[in-house]
Amino acid sequence: MKQGRPLTRAARLLAPRSLQFQLLSRSLYILAALLVLVGALQSIWMKNFLYRNRAETMSIQLNGLPRDLLDRSSLLPERHGKNEEVQPGTERPRGPVLFLPDTSLAYIAPDGTFTDLTKESGMISPQLPAEEYTAVREKMAPRRPASYKIVQDAAGTEQLVVFRPAERSGSFGGIIQMGTGTAQLQAVVLQQLWIYGALVVLALAGGLALNIPVMRRTLQPLNKMVEAVEQTDAGNLNERFPETQGQLEIDSLAKSFNGMLQRLETSFIAERDAKEQMRRFIADASHELRTPLTSIHGFLEVLLRGAADNPKQLYAALTSMHGESTRIKKLVEDLLTLAKLDRAPQLQLSDTRLDRLLLEMEPHLRMLAGTRTVHIDLTTGVRGTFDPDKMKQVILNLFHNAVQHTDPETGVITVILSADRDGILLKVKDNGPGIPEEHAAHVFERFYRSDSSRTRKHGGAGLGLSITKSIVEAHGGTISVRSREGAGSTFVLTFPENGENNGGKVLK
Repeated sequence: MKQGRPLTRAARLLAPRSLQFQLLSRSLYILAALLVLVGALQSIWMKNFLYRNRAETMSIQLNGLPRDLLDRSSLLPERHGKNEEVQPGTERPRGPVLFLPDTSLAYIAPDGTFTDLTKESGMISPQLPAEEYTAVREKMAPRRPASYKIVQDAAGTEQLVVFRPAERSGSFGGIIQMGTGTAQLQAVVLQQLWIYGALVVLALAGGLALNIPVMRRTLQPLNKMVEAVEQTDAGNLNERFPETQGQLEIDSLAKSFNGMLQRLETSFIAERDAKEQMRRFIADASHELRTPLTSIHGFLEVLLRGAADNPKQLYAALTSMHGESTRIKKLVEDLLTLAKLDRAPQLQLSDTRLDRLLLEMEPHLRMLAGTRTVHIDLTTGVRGTFDPDKMKQVILNLFHNAVQHTDPETGVITVILSADRDGILLKVKDNGPGIPEEHAAHVFERFYRSDSSRTRKHGGAGLGLSITKSIVEAHGGTISVRSREGAGSTFVLTFPENGENNGGKVLK
């Protein structure tokens, strides 16, 4: 199956899943929505402005009508009674009255009678419901027009109408209504909308043309980061991206990515170190197991060749085999202990008096020391939260290490227990040959021995101090060694007074 060719920049820009395309399209959508909203509001405002301006003009025209308009019989129906006689010389003057084109005029009498004054010669005057005329009459003052209204006449033509109080023979004579068609006004509004729409389309097209290069330039640091990520592998995790490119989001992304690279690099280094430690661990464990097994196998061969018939040779062989099997058992137990401590230390914590614990162990410690001199300096009442069995193992490991590295006749081992504001302090000192400076930093590593020739001068597999360190750290403490070649060694254990896993104090 052939792989597709990589997309060009233009294709990536126009791809629907492209970040550039999405940012550009969404920004244009928002801009278009805002422009449409502005256009709608503008059309409403313009329509209201044109209607209000036309209404004011019509009000001025309405106020300019002749005062004797209502007294002209040519405009109003006959107002005389049936039996009223018209006196000579009192006839109402009749004559033509000129009105503006496309304008309707009507009179609403005080009793609600509606008279269309321009029905025959002009536009049809729209008639409102009686309650609306009543509301108009209540709101208007003499010579003060009310607000305009938009209504439809009998022919379905929309008109804008205004009102003014009518004066007839010096008294309030009803309402005069003037109206005009809104077709011209709506045509003006529609024309403005078309112009505005054309300008919006041009603005969006110009924005699209300008935004494409701007967007491409803005996202250029991100594109560079993508190209760099594609070239990143386990061999170049030490490379970093610049975190000050002038864009807050890109800088934040670069900072986060650099942090991820740092964590990956640290993980790869830790994995490499772990593999190296595992390789060395397997090699050392294989050597430690192979040596006693070879010894046992050799003694078995000797016994099979006839040494079993010699009581002295048989006893010596069995004694050696027992010692080697004991070493194998101890090594396996230490490996199991380390495996448990690495997985999840299971401590049986309880309130423990360390001074009493050391006093209980004193006979055993002096027996292990043999002819060596042992000093135990205790501060009474030192209490903390510990696992008593694990703490015994710690003390025995450190004491046994001191016994192995001191002379049986001149050796001096000192155990010191104290407590202060900083916590509990336990020291195990010896006057042995000390530890060279280049080896002091590695004494807590598994299977590490300063005697690289593996001559077993001091015995042991190099796991005791590793187990001790794991137990101490499981209690929330720390362990360190102070040593100088030819001046002995001091192992120092510190347990915080109010640590996360332990608290210690002195009883007063």
